[in-house]
Amino acid sequence: MSAKTSRPVSRSLSTADVSVTREDSAEDRGTSALLDKLPFDWDFATLGEINTHKAPTVNPKNFPDETFEYYSIPDFQRDERPSLTKGDEIKSSKLLLEPKTVLFGKLNPRVEKVWRVDDESEFRKIGSTEWITILPGADVDWDFLYFLVWSPHVMPLAKSLVSGSTPSRQRVDPKSFYRLNVPLPPLPEQKKIAHILSKVQQTIYAQERIIQTTTELKKALMHKLFTEGFRNEPQIQTRIGLVPESWEVAKVGDYAKIQSGGTPSRDVPENWTGGTIPWVKTGEIDYCIIRDTEEKITSVGLRDSAARLYPAGTLLMAMYGQGVTRGKVGLLAIQAATNQACASISPTDEQKLSSVFLYYYFQYQYENLRQLGHGANQRNMNAALIRSFPISFPGPDEQTEIVNALESWDVKIDLHDRKRGQLEDIFRTLLHELMTAKLRVHDLEISA
Repeated sequence: MSAKTSRPVSRSLSTADVSVTREDSAEDRGTSALLDKLPFDWDFATLGEINTHKAPTVNPKNFPDETFEYYSIPDFQRDERPSLTKGDEIKSSKLLLEPKTVLFGKLNPRVEKVWRVDDESEFRKIGSTEWITILPGADVDWDFLYFLVWSPHVMPLAKSLVSGSTPSRQRVDPKSFYRLNVPLPPLPEQKKIAHILSKVQQTIYAQERIIQTTTELKKALMHKLFTEGFRNEPQIQTRIGLVPESWEVAKVGDYAKIQSGGTPSRDVPENWTGGTIPWVKTGEIDYCIIRDTEEKITSVGLRDSAARLYPAGTLLMAMYGQGVTRGKVGLLAIQAATNQACASISPTDEQKLSSVFLYYYFQYQYENLRQLGHGANQRNMNAALIRSFPISFPGPDEQTEIVNALESWDVKIDLHDRKRGQLEDIFRTLLHELMTAKLRVHDLEISA
């Protein structure tokens, strides 16, 4: 046992849900090796010692007319905003939450879920019983605790404290979770760490809002361009709705060839070992330019399977997937093969109908494309259904104008997406460095 682990706690912390001693927690599987390298002026405790309140349960149906601030798992996954919900709309008992509680999602911890209970509204706060709650006392900063739970001292260890037969139904064991040891810098340093991480997180959120707004504006522009065109000409009513009167209305199969790929046998090592031919799966088709693939096949695998090699510039569509995948499109920037769940759509005359124009047209028609795969006997799309899908398009010059306009919006979205990615990298680095004391707040220029 290290000297760091055996040092007594220098504060009085409530153990509302578990009872542990310093020796018990040190030998428990929740101990992090990172604790041995912390500064001497940092203390530590278990999450159970930090927690000052065990959340009771309440049945909202006993208060049918009361409006609750409801912290549900779906609300977290949607936009991290609790919903205001009447008691009679809630079907089961929930946790009664105190403001400034930190919530950790115990169900399927592979999908990380950490949430802060706000203190701004007057509504009583309730939460799913799938949350583990931690309400800190006065000597632990609420925001610091939130970031601490995301840190290497908690998140990766908590994921190993699970029971359940399948990953989607696994749950973190609360007792083991509360026994996790975590570092506690002096309170002023906790607040400074939380302040720095909050600033970076707020900047990430700002980029996400810009991306969301720009994406919505692009959708509005697509609707205008694909129903009104660029030339201010009169519209006519067609079987697919209003379109400019000069546009042609046809089926995809009238102007494009549709094919699907295949999967080389995985039981034959020669099909995969040392493969250099990019091989696209539906999950990689996501309104993007495809420049590389997760898996690659060999020339033997290409020859001995239904896979085909498509040239750069080929338009691909995902035909399978019950989630959001089915109906998405992407453009190849490389020569690549695909699996059987991907359709290639190759215009027979690029001067008449451009692949890039179709790429944006299919983005606009996403919801209608997904309807092709619905029905009791038809859960996926196929080449015949894609061939029969109606399209409308203008002459080549106007197609180019539409493509250029929409590409400019994609450039903006990509710019902010790359900024977000860079900020997320900075956040992860700072989170690790600050929480392990490799970087101290007095060494960091906060304004920078």
